[in-house]
Amino acid sequence: MRIRVLLVAAATLLPLTACSSSSGDDDPAGKPKAAGFPYTVTNCGVKTTYQAPPERAVPMNQHATEVLLELGLKDRIAGTAYLDDKVLPAYEKAYKALPVLAKEYPSYEKLLAANPDFVYGGYASAFAAGEGRSREALAKSGVKSRLNIEGCAKKPVTMDDVYREVRETGATFGVRDRAEKWVRAAEAELAGAAKKAEGAKTPSVFVYDSGDKTAFTAGGKGIGNDIIKRAGGRNVMADLDKSFGDASWETVVDRRPDVVLIYDYGATTVAQKKKRLLDDPALKDVPAIKNKRFAVLPLSDVVLGVRAPGAVKKLSEQLR
Repeated sequence: MRIRVLLVAAATLLPLTACSSSSGDDDPAGKPKAAGFPYTVTNCGVKTTYQAPPERAVPMNQHATEVLLELGLKDRIAGTAYLDDKVLPAYEKAYKALPVLAKEYPSYEKLLAANPDFVYGGYASAFAAGEGRSREALAKSGVKSRLNIEGCAKKPVTMDDVYREVRETGATFGVRDRAEKWVRAAEAELAGAAKKAEGAKTPSVFVYDSGDKTAFTAGGKGIGNDIIKRAGGRNVMADLDKSFGDASWETVVDRRPDVVLIYDYGATTVAQKKKRLLDDPALKDVPAIKNKRFAVLPLSDVVLGVRAPGAVKKLSEQLR
């Protein structure tokens, strides 16, 4: 199951802290330093100093690619990989102009053939050591890297972490102003969504990602939980201490969710997922199933990236 693979090894990485510095000094070759550089950041336990912004980035995973596109960095993307669903219409033209290195993850050799100076992973699996793409291996080849902070979080992530992800990526590429502009717009969008949710009932929500013998669902640690909360709902599996994890169907029955939120991605369609739930006799008395109350979000909306603020509004409208 794709999302299971994508989240493997996330728990073994360290939390993220960051700092930055700037200098007007020239480098040894006499070339002036870019404004805001050198820039130092500690990301998921890896401390990196950038003397200049990356010029040939390879984002792996859709939400990493969309962060760079949102920041207007398409001309600095040497290649991309691994879509979960369709890119947003706003990014479609820019995305089509990018080289796609692989449908999923490229081999280490294919990745290096793109001559990257920076690799940006959306999930911990982007840097799977067993496949030769570890951050250490990349560093030995002179390639810097970043992992989306949801991939190494030790505590629940929130929209503040989304802002942090965008700000740190913006600082890495020397476009802090663009990052701040996006953050201000996201804050305004979320404030509007919160106002609309005031006074409304709080439906209980069960996330159905996938699964048959057990339900693969969203726990309390990922941005998906924060999205549900901000949309005016309550995640019935918030006590699951993971971004994603398995829950028994008995637990789903006991917690009696009012709404099932389906994550749309991969080969299994939303219609097929609905049918699986509606056809299960064990779920027939669950309010969401009895009343056929479903909400749907693409997987790319509910991971830590630039879609997350918009996902709050989308979900809020479906919960009302």
